[in-house]
Amino acid sequence: MTQQGESWWDKLYDESAPDTGPTASGDTLDDRFDTAARATTDPPPDTKSPTRPTGPDPRAEAPAPASRSTAPDTTPGPPPAPPAPPAPPVPTAPPAPVAAPVPPAPVPPVPGRAPWEAAEAGPRTFPAPPAEAPTVQVPAPPGPPDPEQEPEKGQGPERDQEPEKKREPEEEEEREQPPARTGHAPTVQVALPVPRPRTGFVGSRPPTYEPEPTALPVARPGELADVVADTVLDGARYGTCTLRAASVRGDSARFRGEPRRDALLTARFGHDEAALVLVAVAAGSRAAEDAHLAAADACRWIAEAVCRSHTRLSEDIRSGRRGDLKSGLHRLTDRTYGKLRARAAERGLAPDEYTASLRCLLLPADPECRTRVFFGVGGGGLFRLRDGAWQDIEPLLPERAAVGAPVVGFGSPPPAPSVPEATEEEDRLTMDLGITTAPGPLIEEPVPPPAEPFRFRASVARPGDTLLLASPGLAEPMRGEPGLARELADRWAGAEPPGLAAFLADTQVRVTGYADDRTGVAVWEA
Repeated sequence: MTQQGESWWDKLYDESAPDTGPTASGDTLDDRFDTAARATTDPPPDTKSPTRPTGPDPRAEAPAPASRSTAPDTTPGPPPAPPAPPAPPVPTAPPAPVAAPVPPAPVPPVPGRAPWEAAEAGPRTFPAPPAEAPTVQVPAPPGPPDPEQEPEKGQGPERDQEPEKKREPEEEEEREQPPARTGHAPTVQVALPVPRPRTGFVGSRPPTYEPEPTALPVARPGELADVVADTVLDGARYGTCTLRAASVRGDSARFRGEPRRDALLTARFGHDEAALVLVAVAAGSRAAEDAHLAAADACRWIAEAVCRSHTRLSEDIRSGRRGDLKSGLHRLTDRTYGKLRARAAERGLAPDEYTASLRCLLLPADPECRTRVFFGVGGGGLFRLRDGAWQDIEPLLPERAAVGAPVVGFGSPPPAPSVPEATEEEDRLTMDLGITTAPGPLIEEPVPPPAEPFRFRASVARPGDTLLLASPGLAEPMRGEPGLARELADRWAGAEPPGLAAFLADTQVRVTGYADDRTGVAVWEA
């Protein structure tokens, strides 16, 4: 049978071909069977025909249908050729059940290979690129299969019968490039936050105490209004300055469960350009039991005094009347300490047992005025960060006059003659004549220590300056540990003002040997 006949035979008995339905023509299955039966009446095998092909007879491959009931043709003719042994029927696979399409497994493209060749070769593993931050691979839900990938596997008959087209040079170059991954489940990279570091320190070794609070101070019934928080944080922005303030309980007080002795108060008086911002920092005595109450009273009373006089103080600052400012603020500070001494008398305490150091800053809200005023009494520090270096601008105190022995003739009694305590025979003189002497001008009771002198400074800030007002707990390590000063200079020089949380972390940089309360007020000039 010729190639054309084989193609016709395949089309006739191909079970995968769809049924064409009834037709009105005479080309039916019975007609074709009759034609095939008549074709079997060929000449004897010794008859040679130039058109008969050599090889097995394809007529033996077609089994006769069982439903045929017509009798064979009885027309006389030449004797039939001996029939060839029947070939076994070709088993046909039943049609596979139709199933839902399964998305193909993600196969990475292989350079120089087609996508279906990469699938046959099996999946290949590639090392993951190093990530800068820890990430978590979250697979996305699978999407619908890409219809363009189905014929690429070479399983359909249409692709086998499609003739290969001649490719252009441009298409060859595009073909060599690895194909894009389409239809694969993408991955989503979720960046995890980096763990925050613990509170740092400067110095040769870490401090002894824990960096976080451990014990709370004791509270008593009826005194809950006097409870002091562990940390106070505040901030504002007025004119050309940005304010940050923080007060933190010291490491030793946190360990022993003692209250914070430092007090911090920020307040604004007035409106618009005439407004005045006050920041008061007070530090109670470490040896006094009610030191935290004295510090809170000092801040509250100085704020009340400034509030009553804020209009006049704001005018003096903007006008540059330095003398009036110094005398007025000195008078307000003396009144505050007078109230502290009166409160100490009410509690039955000595004046030095109910007192605190007091340091204040006055900042005008007028953007045209850059005058910053400092005043107060007691220890602490005032620093300025300019051009990346710290400057200690604490006002100098006048030297105290030397106190010597009283001068004769100015109210002091003449020196008494020296009386020997024993005779030459070593007999001690024990006679008491009972003569009373007049009291002298000297006071035998201990003289109270002199009051702290008043401190005052008014300076004009420059753009880029940072002013730092510190309590004794922060001023001492700033002067005693150069590492702390360098650390704060690196963080604050030439940078934007930090937020409240960042400023709190900056003021909590720990230093070995300094465990007192810390209070710092910083002002950044725009």
